[in-house]
Amino acid sequence: MPFRRVLPLLFLLLATLPAHADVRVEGTRLLVDGKPFQAHGVAGWGNLDMLPGLGVTTIRTYGDNAEGVLDEAQRLGLKVILGFWLEHPRRGFDYDNPAHVGPQMARLRDFVLAHRNHPALLMWGIGNEVESELADDSRVWPAIEEAARLVKSLDPDHPTLAVLAETGTDKVAKLKAQAPSIDVLGINSYGESVPSVPARVRAQGWTGPLILTELGAIGQWQAPKTEWGAAIEPTSTQKATLLDKQLAAIGPDTAGQILFLWGWKQEVTHTWHSLLLPTGEWKQTTEIMARAWDGNTPGGNRAPRITALAFAGTNSLPLGREISARLEAIDPDGDPLTVEWEIMEEQQTLLKAGDAEPELRRYPEAVRKASKEAVTLGGLAPGAYRLYVTVRDGKGAAAAGNLPFRVE
Repeated sequence: MPFRRVLPLLFLLLATLPAHADVRVEGTRLLVDGKPFQAHGVAGWGNLDMLPGLGVTTIRTYGDNAEGVLDEAQRLGLKVILGFWLEHPRRGFDYDNPAHVGPQMARLRDFVLAHRNHPALLMWGIGNEVESELADDSRVWPAIEEAARLVKSLDPDHPTLAVLAETGTDKVAKLKAQAPSIDVLGINSYGESVPSVPARVRAQGWTGPLILTELGAIGQWQAPKTEWGAAIEPTSTQKATLLDKQLAAIGPDTAGQILFLWGWKQEVTHTWHSLLLPTGEWKQTTEIMARAWDGNTPGGNRAPRITALAFAGTNSLPLGREISARLEAIDPDGDPLTVEWEIMEEQQTLLKAGDAEPELRRYPEAVRKASKEAVTLGGLAPGAYRLYVTVRDGKGAAAAGNLPFRVE
């Protein structure tokens, strides 16, 4: 085909491709295509099809599966905070060593060039909690600036975001002073710390947009513990109540809130930070999210509620004895419920800053007798364990809870 005939076809093809959004920072706000934009969203990418109906506008990633998430987000009308993983000094990465920094910067360059024109891209996430668990964080801030400056040189059309683990006493001030190429501040915060984040950020001098880039009902480091040091996890019902209060108390001075984690992961337990169960069911926190962001759960369904979960007596028993627990659960829609009991070992490999923990051994043989209301356990060797219960409504929703116990 002559080249002069190919050109019109090429122009037509280019004209039909969606252009990337016009994303701008205006004071403390984000503007997308000239309109104020709130990044109401989730971190992770489990069951993305549910998200638009919940009122979600944004997905946050950490550096994996970028093209797949971007394409799915575009199909669903969502935007993406596209994360690039900057390695952590606490894991041995040396930001003074060119042999470490050079390849990372090359990967970042390739990453930006590959995705900068995608229409679902909202902004670039430059690392996640890179400063965490360091006695001396002085090399972190120039490293974030170097990465952000490279990103802006390659793509001036999308903002850059840096994510910190809480505000600290001066972390925000250090970032502002030493990483001027960062446009948007992300703070990961949990529990009772959440509502005060905006005020604490502004007190350190940050004047640009703020996004709560991870938000959760309670962190395991904030929870009460048993005598043997096991963190006591609230039920999914209790977490929903906490999250409802936190979202209501944040106030208007944020450009978005991102709930953690849309999917599941093993961190102390497989349910602590997981908005979804490994089997795919969503929990009451999804209702809270939808109500806060003017969305709806699938079919208007409401999740089961756990109104009581406790051992009948002590949570520490002698070797050879049995222990019983009782459950009270309801479904606000009157759906018939199924109940699953499981016993797992207590997590012994407790890591920091969200590092991946090994999955836990299960003990199905230790469930001696079970019903919808109670369970009896026995036959376990000395050690620390957890009793897990999952209550399902058969319509895609569930409640979950667990109780730590030990055999001596």
